Amino acid sequence: MADRAPAGDFDYETHGSGYASVRRPDPRIEALVHAALGASRTVLNVGAGAGSYEPDDRLVLAVEPSASMRSQRRADRLPAVDAVAERLPFDDDTFDAVMAMITIHQWPDPTTGLRELRRVARGPVVILTFDGTELDRLWLAEYAPKLFAAEAPRYPELADIAATLGGTVEVQPVPIPLDCTDGFAEAFYGRPERLLDPVVRSGQSAWGFVDEPAQQRALASLADDLATGRWDERFGVLRTQPFFEGSLRLIVAHPT
Repeated sequence: MADRAPAGDFDYETHGSGYASVRRPDPRIEALVHAALGASRTVLNVGAGAGSYEPDDRLVLAVEPSASMRSQRRADRLPAVDAVAERLPFDDDTFDAVMAMITIHQWPDPTTGLRELRRVARGPVVILTFDGTELDRLWLAEYAPKLFAAEAPRYPELADIAATLGGTVEVQPVPIPLDCTDGFAEAFYGRPERLLDPVVRSGQSAWGFVDEPAQQRALASLADDLATGRWDERFGVLRTQPFFEGSLRLIVAHPT
């Protein structure tokens, strides 16, 4: 139903129409995700959005509560199931592996959702997320402090994620390439002008938690520093830095 309340903390029915064009999977990050899935043949993608990072060489079923996001899936992929992470409509141990890509921070009850991921997975649970305590590694925190103040509490603690999933858990920092095609904020660490583009920002849910005056102040300050060269004086080395180690993390949990 079009008037159904959002399943998460961001309204993708209203603001997610062009999401897939901005948040295109980056092949280098994708390779890490697919390697973490191991030899799995059946995979569940929870909070799948438009289907980023789903492997093409395995049977993938997706769960996505937003009709707008489900409609942006590629035509050659199976339609996504309309369900939420906290109530997965599958039996125990149904899938070889389960993945959740930059989504757990949007779930109303991440602990229950993570338990559900573990319940339906025979093998690894693979999660791509951000470390909320490390978000301020990006220079943008100086320009948009309200954005980062609103964003950090959305992310579950990495230790809590590991404890909930149980088994053997590995947390890997994910290097972000300079030409990253997945348009989250850190992807533009060396391309600051791109963040002035409202289309780019439309693919970053964090901006939806900041009031319009604060957004405009942040963008005006960034635009001014770019025009005067001040940004380049302070951060210009990032324009040619091949990778940025920010807050992006890959969590891989294997059952005992």
